[in-house]
Amino acid sequence: MKLLPLLLSAPFLSAAYAQDTDLKIERDIPYAEPADPLQKLDVYAAPGAKNLPVVVWIHGGGWQMGDKAEMKEKPQAFAKKGFVFVSVNYRLEPKVVMGELVRDVAKSVRWVHDHVAEHGGDPQRLFIMGHSAGAQLAALLCTDEHYFQEQGFSLGIVKGCVPVDGDTYDVPAMIVSEQNLRRAHGLPEPKFGHPEEFGTLEQQKDFSAVNHVAKGKGIPPFLILHVAANPMTSAQAIELGRVLKGVGIEEKVFGAKDTSHGKLNDDLGVDGDAATKELFEFVDRALKP
Repeated sequence: MKLLPLLLSAPFLSAAYAQDTDLKIERDIPYAEPADPLQKLDVYAAPGAKNLPVVVWIHGGGWQMGDKAEMKEKPQAFAKKGFVFVSVNYRLEPKVVMGELVRDVAKSVRWVHDHVAEHGGDPQRLFIMGHSAGAQLAALLCTDEHYFQEQGFSLGIVKGCVPVDGDTYDVPAMIVSEQNLRRAHGLPEPKFGHPEEFGTLEQQKDFSAVNHVAKGKGIPPFLILHVAANPMTSAQAIELGRVLKGVGIEEKVFGAKDTSHGKLNDDLGVDGDAATKELFEFVDRALKP
């Protein structure tokens, strides 16, 4: 899905309201100085919001596309549940390398920590979530503490992490699986695939959340959502859950049935959706004193 130039150049709206909802939306707030057109975020909050927990959502798109506006039902569903919802953009490959992309998202979380109280949110109760490429970024930021430490805060402000159908919590394993699949079916190598996106083997390992899981780091509880029928994302989800459980970190791996990579994401927030039920039960548990 290609980025829409109109979205990237849309003016900042200090009191815009979404159609058919009473949500207050502030769009295209820069979180870096000077800000690239993609270093911006949107904040969704119910009028009168005060001291509410916050969801920071990281969109997918293979680290090369995607947009913060493509949220479907999530902002309204979380606002109804009593959250402030923040959707972030970040610079994309190949314009920037993976490390800078990750740091963009960490900078956006720093902005949320510093400013979300102005929008009715509690900066000490953040949930980091993301789909696909955003799932990898969410899991990495919630396990490799140095990205947040660079921004001057710790994992302690994160109450939960929800990566959704990611395939790169263990990047080298994913690359091997892809290569084996292509060889088995005689498929050509992509021009810009995971090896080009993640770099050398050492870099691939460093961008893998499974390699940063350890006791005593303040890693938050995880809910790892995946498509049950997708063997690639299922294997990655199960492995991340296994590693977290191995060091005593609360985790749950949930495989959604009768869905797809895109539909799982699009349906989050929809009444009656099984993954949404798991998601809301997870945040309720994580917010208990």
